[in-house]
Amino acid sequence: MSRSVVPDVVARQPWQMLIPLFGLVALGGAVLYSAAGGHLQPYALSHVVRFLVFLVMAIVISRMSRNLFRMAAYPIYGGIVALLVLVEAIGAVGGGSQRWLNLGFMTLQPSELMKPAIVLVLAKFYESLPPPMTASLRGLIPAGVLIGIPAGLVVLQPDLGTALAICFGGAVTMFLAGLPLAWFLSAGGAAIIAAPIAFFTLLHGYQRNRVLTFLNPESDPLGTGYHITQSKIAIGSGGIFGKGFGNGTQSHLQYLPEAHTDFVFATMAEEWGFLGGLFVLFVFGVLMAWGLRVSRRAPDRFSSLLAAGMTATIFFYVAINLMMVMGLAPVVGIPLPFMSHGGTSMLTNMICLGSIMAVNRWNQRPSTFS
Repeated sequence: MSRSVVPDVVARQPWQMLIPLFGLVALGGAVLYSAAGGHLQPYALSHVVRFLVFLVMAIVISRMSRNLFRMAAYPIYGGIVALLVLVEAIGAVGGGSQRWLNLGFMTLQPSELMKPAIVLVLAKFYESLPPPMTASLRGLIPAGVLIGIPAGLVVLQPDLGTALAICFGGAVTMFLAGLPLAWFLSAGGAAIIAAPIAFFTLLHGYQRNRVLTFLNPESDPLGTGYHITQSKIAIGSGGIFGKGFGNGTQSHLQYLPEAHTDFVFATMAEEWGFLGGLFVLFVFGVLMAWGLRVSRRAPDRFSSLLAAGMTATIFFYVAINLMMVMGLAPVVGIPLPFMSHGGTSMLTNMICLGSIMAVNRWNQRPSTFS
């Protein structure tokens, strides 16, 4: 189709990434339809509608100028930190955690919004820092404070998984900005030494149980190990081709907890099998590869760090969720992007996607960033 027929705003979209993503969202909708017993409500329809609404939002974000991103970095960061403080004061409690703000028309989890915000503010920080100072304490301490404030507030909720996601996105951005590898290796060594102390002194009882369950889920298959055990049964029972659409037993008979959110991949694998799992991995691979290409082609330091950090944030969601449902990581309550039912997580991932799309547009028009 010629440009005269296709509007410019449509032709310039990264369809090599969007078309596979549409397929993934469609598969997610089918899985959620099945998980609800063959009904569009309450999961499948809202999942697809949210994606379409947030896709429009992502396209709007992608049309924003580089200078607008730069100017908004610190105000957005400060606003979300203020929301995290507000959560501590008046936040809604659910499942033993205080993580949400009830806005009337929706329930907002501000900690989710900090995942892309930390990448944005660090990209702005390192752009304004002279490159020779990146490998000095001036490149380390302020960035550490920017990460530590929201991560500490999220730990208080308590939500260790989201705090780790914030730290991961921030650490990747710091590493790509040029901080010495030795600093990260030293931090990793210190974390290994401190882990046993933190396990017994800082973690809540349920968090310690999650770690112990991860190490030996068979020790209490009907108690703390129930989630992981049922998830592995669902994935393994799907075989190569799956049991067929709508024929899953683990989710339909309610053996599998959170079949529509944290364990949606296990629900999918039972019905769609190994081939369905390969399709999911393929689409996420396409998305990650595209994001890294956008970062490498970026015209400046800010744009490159922004695209790479947003890609790393989505990667953290994917990697931890898939490892969790397969018993390779403790259960931390992180949903699978574009498949799990949930408004705030979809919003966060679409903000990340829209930001990468913005950098992709800047790559096409590097002289103006308009």
